[in-house]
Amino acid sequence: MMRWLRRRLDLMRLKDPRWRSMFEEDASGEVVSVDCETTGFDTRRDDIISISAIKIAGNKILTSRSFNAFVRPDAEMRADAIRVHQLRAMDVENARPMAEVLPEFLEFLGGRPLVGYWIDYDAAMLDRYVKSFYGFNLPNRRIEVSGLYYERKYGDAPQGTQIDLSFAAITRDLGLRTLALHDAFNDALSAGEMYVQLLDMKARNVRIVREDTHDATAGITAG
Repeated sequence: MMRWLRRRLDLMRLKDPRWRSMFEEDASGEVVSVDCETTGFDTRRDDIISISAIKIAGNKILTSRSFNAFVRPDAEMRADAIRVHQLRAMDVENARPMAEVLPEFLEFLGGRPLVGYWIDYDAAMLDRYVKSFYGFNLPNRRIEVSGLYYERKYGDAPQGTQIDLSFAAITRDLGLRTLALHDAFNDALSAGEMYVQLLDMKARNVRIVREDTHDATAGITAG
């Protein structure tokens, strides 16, 4: 309810008409898998240093229709974040500022839903910029792939079942290739692959069995 109310208020306050279409879900049915790398992990103080977004149409991941940009941050790079994504201040010092990157990203995104792993974090980071530059929050619907995975594996689990929603667990159970982590494009692509496979499993009423196995084929069952 709070997100719905915020969306209505943002639309009422909208001053720049070029972003009005973002408040209506794209008629194409496409979604966009998104990932951001950042200077740290505080959504209030840290900055985005890279964004990747890939359009998905049905069960097709359109890597040829992707958005990729490095961003020059204002915030200082934090050592814990550098250890994760291996990007240093010198790697993005010549990148464009967010003021130039953001409108291109929003044009690419349009009204399409956002897909991702820990998507609320990426959306919160993006929201801060969108709010600062344009006065509204991203109105796009969010699809969390770990939520889709939870429904397929743990949706009918008895109380007390041990739950693992880690990126590694999802990759293993779905039998997906393991890409280099904490690269914005790779993470957006992996999340897109998870989304496509989990939606297909739901359409076919296929569940992931709750067994401690590294055999992804043995870990999938119908019903």
